[in-house]
Amino acid sequence: MSILTERDRQAVRAELAKLGGPVKLVVFSQSLVAADLCRENEQLVREVAELSEQVSVEVLNPAIDRDRADAYGVDQVPAMVVEGARDYGIRFLGVPSGYEFSNLIDAMIVVSTGEPELSDTTKSSLTGLAGDVDIKVFSTPT
Repeated sequence: MSILTERDRQAVRAELAKLGGPVKLVVFSQSLVAADLCRENEQLVREVAELSEQVSVEVLNPAIDRDRADAYGVDQVPAMVVEGARDYGIRFLGVPSGYEFSNLIDAMIVVSTGEPELSDTTKSSLTGLAGDVDIKVFSTPT
């Protein structure tokens, strides 16, 4: 059974037309840990990837692919890395469904272009930061 409805597919296809380059979704999944969530996450990602030739999917098991999991800083499943020309550090833990789904699509567009849609004022403010900032956003499904 499909996760995305035909209406969702049309809307996502239109958004993915904005991709400025290739996007790779690296999914970390295990069949023994959080199996249902991992399966749902993999299915969702594959359905999204089917909607654009610019999107590829790689599924890894963190217990087997430990070096890759460590390199990406992934220690939980399900997890997803959203990469464009480089790794910008965007990670999703859990299944990006509901309101988080639009964040996944937006993240894909941003990494494909390498340019976030920020105002000049915001960009100017960010240049004043003394170092890297690790931002984590937590949400719960409702």
